[in-house]
Amino acid sequence: MGKIMIMDHPLIQHKLSILRDKSTASKDFRILIEEIAMLMTYEATRDLPLTDVEIETPITIMTAKKISGKKLAVVPILRAGIGMVDGVLNMIPSARVGHIGLYRDPETLQPVEYYCKLPADIGEREVLVVDPMLATGGSAIDAISQIKKRGPKHIKFMCTIAAPEGLDALKNSHPDVDIYCAALDEKLNDHGYIVPGLGDAGDRIFGTK
Repeated sequence: MGKIMIMDHPLIQHKLSILRDKSTASKDFRILIEEIAMLMTYEATRDLPLTDVEIETPITIMTAKKISGKKLAVVPILRAGIGMVDGVLNMIPSARVGHIGLYRDPETLQPVEYYCKLPADIGEREVLVVDPMLATGGSAIDAISQIKKRGPKHIKFMCTIAAPEGLDALKNSHPDVDIYCAALDEKLNDHGYIVPGLGDAGDRIFGTK
């Protein structure tokens, strides 16, 4: 069974409060999304396997630790997920990046896929799927289903804010996936937006309406 972690680190919560504020400009919003993703990556990669390597310090030869085998693949769900990628890459520069494009039908609230490009060796990698908002859960469920067809080692999902409805839907559809959230909010409203949330993450990242 996958684990669910709601991160309560003071730095994450502080930045999240500024992120939610409707007066926060797009430039600052982008920086905050990236910084929160970087802080969350620290925790989401805690269980990456290590191997012993021999190195030489300026003083002596020693046995040190490095991440073993293939590293991470980070897969943002377009378009808002792009805002989290640099935060992950700041921590793991060697990670490969795939992309999955989905949009939500405004009437049915169901995801429609329009793009999928993943690393050729994704079957040898740990995969971190990122999207700032886990609302209905439809986009995350569909994206993870597409990635599972390629047989990756393991999949984790990381979001900034989750609604209880989306968290439950993702957990029920993919019980083997670890889920990391910076905050679990109250509910979804009648339009499928998270309450209190932060509005449309894609619009706020890219300055669109």
